[in-house]
Amino acid sequence: MSRKYNFCAGPAALPEAVLNRAQQEMADWQGKGLSIMEMSHRSPEFVGVAQQAEADLRELLSISDDFAVLFLQGGASTQFAAIPLNLLGDKGTADYVNTGQWSKKAIKEAGRYCDVNVVASSEGTNFSTIPPLADWQLNPNAAYLHYTPNETIGGVEFFEEPQVDVPLVADMSSTILSRKIDVNKYDMIYAGAQKNIGPAGLTLVIIRKTLLDRALPICPAMLNYKVADDNDSMYNTPPTYAWYLSGLVFQWLKEQGGIEAMEVINRRKAAKLYDYIDGSGFYANPVEKQSRSLMNIPFTLANSDLDKAFLAEAEELGLLNLKGHRSVGGMRASIYNAVPEAAVDALIAFMSDFAARHSA
Repeated sequence: MSRKYNFCAGPAALPEAVLNRAQQEMADWQGKGLSIMEMSHRSPEFVGVAQQAEADLRELLSISDDFAVLFLQGGASTQFAAIPLNLLGDKGTADYVNTGQWSKKAIKEAGRYCDVNVVASSEGTNFSTIPPLADWQLNPNAAYLHYTPNETIGGVEFFEEPQVDVPLVADMSSTILSRKIDVNKYDMIYAGAQKNIGPAGLTLVIIRKTLLDRALPICPAMLNYKVADDNDSMYNTPPTYAWYLSGLVFQWLKEQGGIEAMEVINRRKAAKLYDYIDGSGFYANPVEKQSRSLMNIPFTLANSDLDKAFLAEAEELGLLNLKGHRSVGGMRASIYNAVPEAAVDALIAFMSDFAARHSA
């Protein structure tokens, strides 16, 4: 069986080397006579896997001991509720930036627990821009400011961290590990694993330890960050196989040269595809150039009646999952770390051929 090029936004491509190693270890992990999926999460073997994964992640992102690193369940969407439950403290309001569909979902969920102050929104431009930071209507008494550095659906990305006087919280599901970030500029980072980390089912939370005592009395134990930290992310049985696979991805990233090396490749991949789209006269990207995502590149065809043919021909060539999100339509190529540069080259070659055959 030959591997195809997977442009899915999530669950997304995993490095082939990681999949091959997991395959080799599937039935007999390191000579133990059983799969890692069958091990007790409290066994010395799995605890070692978990500790190594955390150590490698801390090394990749230069995470200091000022932060707790949690390996949780429930996807990033569960954090939409967990964040206000854990971080509101004695505050009754929180600041949110609205730059796309995931921001909107986070805002809606937070509204169950507090007054949400939307400091800025790009909905008026159909989420194709980043609201200028100078125009944000910040509340100095907010419990925190939440924003989404990369909107997976709309393909908009922040490349500058907001400078605020309250704790800064970021949904980095599509950004984490793709380029260098300064973790110290944040107070909490969270990310669903199924894009640049590992398989679906695992969620990372990186949180400043000084924030671990703010949880509301109504916060369930399973959503309480301090409970998770006190129990090494094992208050209950964690998603062990997803944790193990994520650890393999962290090792793979280190072998590639770390985040700095991946950023060079990712910027080159994105530049190639954007440059082709902009110069094609057949395809278009709706996002302002300075706000274009490195990871998620939406685009439309000159004639939307050709969308079905485009997707069918792409799939025949092994270019998978290019259909845009149902809320926006068109196409979307997600080019996470595990998507090789050869996949982008193949996509551009197909797009060029398709345009030549269907241009007026």
